[in-house]
Amino acid sequence: MTPTLSHRFSPVRLLGAAALLGSALLAGCGGNDDAESSSIKVGTVAGPETEVMQVAKQLAKENYDLDVEIVEFTDYVSPNAALADGSLDANAYQHEPYMRSMVEDRGYDFAIAGRTFVYPIGAYSEKYDSIDALPDGATIALPNDPSNEGRALILMHNEGLIELKDPTNLEATPIDIAKNPHNFEFREIEAAQLPRVLPDVDMAFINNTFAQPAGLSLDDALIREGPESPYVNLIVVREGDEDREAIQQLVDAYQSEEVAAKAQELFKGAAVPGWE
Repeated sequence: MTPTLSHRFSPVRLLGAAALLGSALLAGCGGNDDAESSSIKVGTVAGPETEVMQVAKQLAKENYDLDVEIVEFTDYVSPNAALADGSLDANAYQHEPYMRSMVEDRGYDFAIAGRTFVYPIGAYSEKYDSIDALPDGATIALPNDPSNEGRALILMHNEGLIELKDPTNLEATPIDIAKNPHNFEFREIEAAQLPRVLPDVDMAFINNTFAQPAGLSLDDALIREGPESPYVNLIVVREGDEDREAIQQLVDAYQSEEVAAKAQELFKGAAVPGWE
Protein backbone atom coordinates (compact mmCIF):
# COMPACT_ATOMS: atom_id res chain seq x y z
CA MET A 1 0.00 0.00 0.00
CA THR A 2 1.24 3.43 -0.90
CA PRO A 3 1.43 5.57 2.26
CA THR A 4 -0.48 8.78 2.38
CA LEU A 5 1.37 12.11 2.57
CA SER A 6 0.36 12.55 6.20
CA HIS A 7 1.74 9.08 7.03
CA ARG A 8 5.08 9.68 5.34
CA PHE A 9 5.74 13.00 7.15
CA SER A 10 4.00 12.53 10.46
CA PRO A 11 5.18 14.61 13.46
CA VAL A 12 6.32 11.45 15.22
CA ARG A 13 8.55 10.42 12.32
CA LEU A 14 9.92 13.96 11.96
CA LEU A 15 10.83 14.11 15.63
CA GLY A 16 12.46 10.70 15.43
CA ALA A 17 14.51 11.74 12.42
CA ALA A 18 15.59 14.95 14.12
CA ALA A 19 16.65 13.01 17.21
CA LEU A 20 18.70 10.59 15.11
CA LEU A 21 20.33 13.47 13.22
CA GLY A 22 21.12 15.27 16.46
CA SER A 23 22.67 12.12 17.90
CA ALA A 24 24.81 11.69 14.80
CA LEU A 25 26.01 15.28 14.96
CA LEU A 26 26.84 14.99 18.63
CA ALA A 27 28.68 11.75 18.03
CA GLY A 28 30.63 13.38 15.25
CA CYS A 29 31.56 16.36 17.41
CA GLY A 30 32.56 14.10 20.26
CA GLY A 31 34.78 12.12 17.93
CA ASN A 32 36.54 15.26 16.74
CA ASP A 33 37.12 16.40 20.31
CA ASP A 34 38.59 13.04 21.19
CA ALA A 35 40.85 13.09 18.15
CA GLU A 36 41.99 16.63 18.90
CA SER A 37 42.75 15.81 22.54
CA SER A 38 44.73 12.69 21.64
CA SER A 39 47.01 14.19 19.00
CA ILE A 40 49.13 17.34 18.72
CA LYS A 41 51.64 18.86 16.30
CA VAL A 42 54.96 20.09 17.67
CA GLY A 43 57.53 22.13 15.76
CA THR A 44 61.27 21.55 16.20
CA VAL A 45 64.44 22.61 14.43
CA ALA A 46 65.86 19.79 12.31
CA GLY A 47 68.79 17.98 13.88
CA PRO A 48 69.50 16.50 17.32
CA GLU A 49 66.74 18.48 19.04
CA THR A 50 64.26 16.63 16.84
CA GLU A 51 65.84 13.32 17.87
CA VAL A 52 65.34 14.31 21.50
CA MET A 53 61.69 15.12 20.80
CA GLN A 54 61.29 11.68 19.21
CA VAL A 55 61.93 10.15 22.64
CA ALA A 56 59.28 12.38 24.21
CA LYS A 57 56.91 11.41 21.39
CA GLN A 58 57.37 7.73 22.18
CA LEU A 59 56.84 8.28 25.92
CA ALA A 60 53.72 10.38 25.28
CA LYS A 61 52.26 7.53 23.28
CA GLU A 62 53.20 4.87 25.83
CA ASN A 63 52.09 6.80 28.91
CA TYR A 64 49.11 8.82 27.64
CA ASP A 65 48.17 7.33 24.27
CA LEU A 66 48.98 10.80 22.90
CA ASP A 67 49.99 10.96 19.25
CA VAL A 68 52.67 13.60 18.70
CA GLU A 69 53.40 14.70 15.15
CA ILE A 70 56.80 16.38 14.85
CA VAL A 71 57.13 19.07 12.19
CA GLU A 72 60.74 19.98 11.40
CA PHE A 73 61.99 23.44 10.43
CA THR A 74 65.39 24.71 9.31
CA ASP A 75 65.19 28.27 10.65
CA TYR A 76 64.21 30.07 13.84
CA VAL A 77 61.38 32.22 12.47
CA SER A 78 58.99 29.76 10.80
CA PRO A 79 58.15 27.64 13.89
CA ASN A 80 56.70 30.69 15.66
CA ALA A 81 54.76 31.79 12.57
CA ALA A 82 53.31 28.27 12.28
CA LEU A 83 52.35 28.26 15.95
CA ALA A 84 50.69 31.65 15.65
CA ASP A 85 48.60 30.67 12.62
CA GLY A 86 47.43 27.41 14.22
CA SER A 87 49.48 25.03 12.07
CA LEU A 88 51.19 23.81 15.26
CA ASP A 89 49.97 23.20 18.79
CA ALA A 90 53.40 23.85 20.30
CA ASN A 91 57.03 24.33 19.40
CA ALA A 92 60.21 23.43 21.26
CA TYR A 93 63.33 25.20 20.04
CA GLN A 94 63.68 28.69 21.53
CA HIS A 95 64.71 30.34 24.78
CA GLU A 96 62.66 32.98 26.55
CA PRO A 97 64.59 36.10 25.44
CA TYR A 98 64.12 35.08 21.81
CA MET A 99 60.43 34.32 22.34
CA ARG A 100 59.88 37.66 24.06
CA SER A 101 61.58 39.52 21.21
CA MET A 102 59.37 37.77 18.67
CA VAL A 103 56.24 38.48 20.72
CA GLU A 104 57.15 42.16 20.93
CA ASP A 105 58.13 42.41 17.27
CA ARG A 106 55.23 40.46 15.75
CA GLY A 107 52.48 40.64 18.34
CA TYR A 108 52.28 36.89 18.94
CA ASP A 109 50.09 35.75 21.82
CA PHE A 110 52.30 33.01 23.28
CA ALA A 111 52.74 31.32 26.64
CA ILE A 112 55.35 29.04 28.21
CA ALA A 113 54.14 25.48 28.84
CA GLY A 114 57.42 24.00 30.07
CA ARG A 115 61.21 24.11 30.05
CA THR A 116 63.56 21.87 28.08
CA PHE A 117 67.35 22.32 27.96
CA VAL A 118 70.03 24.98 28.02
CA TYR A 119 72.05 24.58 24.83
CA PRO A 120 75.15 26.71 25.41
CA ILE A 121 76.36 28.94 22.61
CA GLY A 122 80.05 28.85 21.75
CA ALA A 123 82.57 30.82 19.70
CA TYR A 124 84.44 28.62 17.23
CA SER A 125 87.42 29.15 14.96
CA GLU A 126 89.15 27.04 12.32
CA LYS A 127 92.10 29.43 12.27
CA TYR A 128 92.96 30.03 15.91
CA ASP A 129 93.08 27.80 18.96
CA SER A 130 92.70 30.47 21.64
CA ILE A 131 91.16 33.87 22.18
CA ASP A 132 94.64 35.32 22.78
CA ALA A 133 95.61 34.34 19.23
CA LEU A 134 92.69 36.23 17.69
CA PRO A 135 94.23 39.18 15.80
CA ASP A 136 93.14 42.80 15.78
CA GLY A 137 90.70 43.44 12.97
CA ALA A 138 89.42 39.84 13.07
CA THR A 139 86.10 39.12 11.39
CA ILE A 140 83.54 37.66 13.78
CA ALA A 141 80.25 36.14 12.67
CA LEU A 142 77.19 36.55 14.92
CA PRO A 143 73.69 35.03 14.80
CA ASN A 144 71.42 37.63 13.23
CA ASP A 145 68.38 36.99 15.45
CA PRO A 146 68.02 39.62 18.18
CA SER A 147 68.50 37.64 21.37
CA ASN A 148 71.25 35.27 20.21
CA GLU A 149 73.23 38.15 18.81
CA GLY A 150 73.03 39.91 22.16
CA ARG A 151 73.93 36.64 23.86
CA ALA A 152 77.15 36.43 21.83
CA LEU A 153 78.08 40.06 22.41
CA ILE A 154 77.53 39.72 26.17
CA LEU A 155 79.95 36.77 26.17
CA MET A 156 82.51 38.91 24.36
CA HIS A 157 81.94 41.71 26.88
CA ASN A 158 82.43 39.29 29.77
CA GLU A 159 85.70 38.12 28.19
CA GLY A 160 86.94 41.71 27.98
CA LEU A 161 87.06 41.64 24.17
CA ILE A 162 84.59 44.51 23.77
CA GLU A 163 82.67 46.84 26.05
CA LEU A 164 78.92 47.16 25.67
CA LYS A 165 76.98 50.28 26.57
CA ASP A 166 74.64 48.07 28.61
CA PRO A 167 75.91 44.52 29.27
CA THR A 168 72.46 43.53 30.57
CA ASN A 169 70.80 44.30 27.23
CA LEU A 170 69.87 40.86 25.92
CA GLU A 171 69.16 42.29 22.47
CA ALA A 172 72.41 44.15 21.99
CA THR A 173 73.76 44.53 18.45
CA PRO A 174 77.13 45.84 17.20
CA ILE A 175 75.80 49.40 17.35
CA ASP A 176 75.55 48.95 21.14
CA ILE A 177 79.30 48.42 21.45
CA ALA A 178 80.86 51.30 23.41
CA LYS A 179 84.47 50.20 22.95
CA ASN A 180 86.02 47.89 20.36
CA PRO A 181 89.75 48.10 21.19
CA HIS A 182 90.69 45.29 18.79
CA ASN A 183 88.75 46.76 15.87
CA PHE A 184 86.82 43.56 15.31
CA GLU A 185 84.56 43.46 12.26
CA PHE A 186 81.17 41.83 12.72
CA ARG A 187 79.06 39.90 10.21
CA GLU A 188 75.44 39.15 11.08
CA ILE A 189 74.46 35.74 9.65
CA GLU A 190 71.39 33.51 9.89
CA ALA A 191 72.07 31.05 12.71
CA ALA A 192 71.68 27.93 10.57
CA GLN A 193 74.31 29.22 8.09
CA LEU A 194 77.03 29.94 10.66
CA PRO A 195 78.78 26.54 10.41
CA ARG A 196 79.05 27.06 6.63
CA VAL A 197 80.67 30.49 6.92
CA LEU A 198 83.08 29.42 9.68
CA PRO A 199 85.99 28.80 7.23
CA ASP A 200 85.54 32.33 5.84
CA VAL A 201 85.72 34.21 9.15
CA ASP A 202 88.11 34.29 12.07
CA MET A 203 85.52 33.30 14.67
CA ALA A 204 81.81 32.51 14.70
CA PHE A 205 79.30 32.22 17.53
CA ILE A 206 77.23 29.10 16.82
CA ASN A 207 74.30 27.71 18.78
CA ASN A 208 74.78 24.11 19.81
CA THR A 209 71.66 23.26 17.78
CA PHE A 210 73.74 23.83 14.65
CA ALA A 211 77.25 23.29 16.03
CA GLN A 212 76.81 19.65 16.99
CA PRO A 213 75.47 18.45 13.60
CA ALA A 214 78.40 20.26 11.96
CA GLY A 215 80.87 18.24 14.02
CA LEU A 216 81.77 21.06 16.40
CA SER A 217 82.27 20.20 20.05
CA LEU A 218 81.61 22.68 22.81
CA ASP A 219 84.93 21.58 24.31
CA ASP A 220 86.66 23.16 21.30
CA ALA A 221 84.92 26.52 21.62
CA LEU A 222 87.15 29.51 22.35
CA ILE A 223 84.34 31.02 24.44
CA ARG A 224 81.30 29.17 25.78
CA GLU A 225 78.43 29.61 28.18
CA GLY A 226 78.30 27.76 31.47
CA PRO A 227 75.36 25.88 32.98
CA GLU A 228 74.26 29.06 34.77
CA SER A 229 73.02 30.51 31.46
CA PRO A 230 69.54 32.05 31.62
CA TYR A 231 68.87 30.92 28.04
CA VAL A 232 66.91 27.77 28.82
CA ASN A 233 64.82 26.51 25.90
CA LEU A 234 61.06 26.22 26.18
CA ILE A 235 57.96 24.41 25.04
CA VAL A 236 55.85 27.31 23.75
CA VAL A 237 52.12 27.35 23.00
CA ARG A 238 49.44 29.88 22.19
CA GLU A 239 48.14 31.83 25.17
CA GLY A 240 45.46 29.79 26.95
CA ASP A 241 46.78 26.40 25.81
CA GLU A 242 49.44 26.01 28.49
CA ASP A 243 47.07 24.09 30.79
CA ARG A 244 45.56 21.98 28.01
CA GLU A 245 45.77 18.30 28.97
CA ALA A 246 47.58 17.15 25.82
CA ILE A 247 50.16 19.91 26.22
CA GLN A 248 50.85 19.00 29.84
CA GLN A 249 51.18 15.36 28.84
CA LEU A 250 53.79 16.36 26.25
CA VAL A 251 55.66 18.43 28.85
CA ASP A 252 55.62 15.55 31.31
CA ALA A 253 56.91 13.14 28.66
CA TYR A 254 59.67 15.57 27.71
CA GLN A 255 60.81 16.33 31.24
CA SER A 256 61.88 12.75 31.84
CA GLU A 257 65.00 10.74 32.55
CA GLU A 258 64.76 9.07 29.14
CA VAL A 259 64.79 12.42 27.31
CA ALA A 260 67.66 13.72 29.46
CA ALA A 261 69.65 10.56 28.69
CA LYS A 262 69.07 10.97 24.95
CA ALA A 263 70.21 14.59 25.10
CA GLN A 264 73.32 13.53 27.00
CA GLU A 265 74.06 10.95 24.29
CA LEU A 266 73.57 13.40 21.42
CA PHE A 267 75.07 16.56 22.89
CA LYS A 268 77.88 15.00 24.93
CA GLY A 269 77.08 17.01 28.04
CA ALA A 270 76.30 20.22 26.13
CA ALA A 271 72.57 20.06 26.95
CA VAL A 272 71.68 20.90 30.54
CA PRO A 273 68.15 19.96 31.73
CA GLY A 274 66.31 23.18 32.50
CA TRP A 275 63.52 21.64 34.58
CA GLU A 276 65.60 20.24 37.43
